[in-house]
Amino acid sequence: MTTPVWVVNEPEAMRFQVHRSTLVDPNILELERRRIFDVCWIYVGHESEVRAPGDFKTRTVCERPVIFCRDSKHQVRVFLNTCRHRGSIVCREAEGNAKSHICFYHGWSYNRDGELDGVPGEDAYPPSFRKGDFALKEPPRVASYRGFVFLNFDANAMPLDDYLAGAKEYIDIIIDQSPSGQMEVIQGLQDYDIRANWKLLAENSFDDYHLISVHASWLSYLKNSGVEMKRPESGHLLPGHGVGKPLGNGHGVTDNVNFRGRPVARWIPIYGEAAKPEIERIRAELVARLGEERAARVADTNRNLYIFPNLFLNDGSSVTIRTFYPLAADRMRVLAWALGPKEESQVARSVRLDSFLTFYGPGGFATPDDIEVLETIQAGLGTYREVPWMEVTRGMAKKGEQLNTDELHLRALWTQWDKLMRTPSRAE
Repeated sequence: MTTPVWVVNEPEAMRFQVHRSTLVDPNILELERRRIFDVCWIYVGHESEVRAPGDFKTRTVCERPVIFCRDSKHQVRVFLNTCRHRGSIVCREAEGNAKSHICFYHGWSYNRDGELDGVPGEDAYPPSFRKGDFALKEPPRVASYRGFVFLNFDANAMPLDDYLAGAKEYIDIIIDQSPSGQMEVIQGLQDYDIRANWKLLAENSFDDYHLISVHASWLSYLKNSGVEMKRPESGHLLPGHGVGKPLGNGHGVTDNVNFRGRPVARWIPIYGEAAKPEIERIRAELVARLGEERAARVADTNRNLYIFPNLFLNDGSSVTIRTFYPLAADRMRVLAWALGPKEESQVARSVRLDSFLTFYGPGGFATPDDIEVLETIQAGLGTYREVPWMEVTRGMAKKGEQLNTDELHLRALWTQWDKLMRTPSRAE
């Protein structure tokens, strides 16, 4: 059987096109579930969300219900949330702290370490039945980097450190915001659906080409609030713009000179006068701890970091963790959390949360614009039989550095997607 042509990648001809069926066809989504989500490292949560033994969060990752938790030895664990008896969900609460999880169907109970420690009427089972054989199952691979926890359903997958490749540099920049190197997820969750294919949000979240046209109202708000819109000089990126870079394994980043202010960078009018001394104090601490050059890298640049296939760390006016999952070929679920230094002050935390809500929040300046665009695109893709190809060649004729408004990083996403989609999984 001949594999369809989904991505045309002809560098010498300066041609890169993506077939629009990739954003519409339910059969392609089923392949993605096996060939991408079942073999890539997928984000589960941040270690700070489960602080004490017995703390847990229940989530759905790659269509599997999981329990993200700390065990009795304070180790972060991920269990598949299904009873070993007849398959029922074991933990039905969204979060909490528990000494054990009890299946409400027949009462089998599991302790914090996932061990089966209670079976009602155990004497009715044959002599061969041993509780030790029926602990909660775990994904084949679980690993973390700088507090970010991932799982992988492929036992033979490359180590997480190797998979993250160049993305680690940008995660490290984010972590350097904290004097102790400890960032924490702030209580609260953004949870919403978008009626669009999941890959459209992957593109949109680090496509800076759309900024001026789609987010005009936000830019006007900043300007009318007295924010200086000219980007400051920087020795790290070309003044006046940012760059877009692939980072290996489909990951990529837009790395920009900051102009809109950040709680670790500089004060702007929308933060309020009360925040000014605190932001100046944070900047001074960064310089003292990291030196002028590294402090400028942390504070004077912002980045939208994409970790293939479905995780973004948006380090702009605040730090946002955003992950998204396909529900159907034309629908996705989006989850987002705010991330900040563990030791930051109440004033800095207030500014951070305000930025998290007013820009990236589902009712903020940016996200409603982006949702409208993505759902409009999905509607337009109903013409994919008549208009079959998307053009992804912006910046392709350039040699060397690409701008954040070019599409080199988008082409890296699609190249990795195409590579994996042409590789049958071991299960297949």
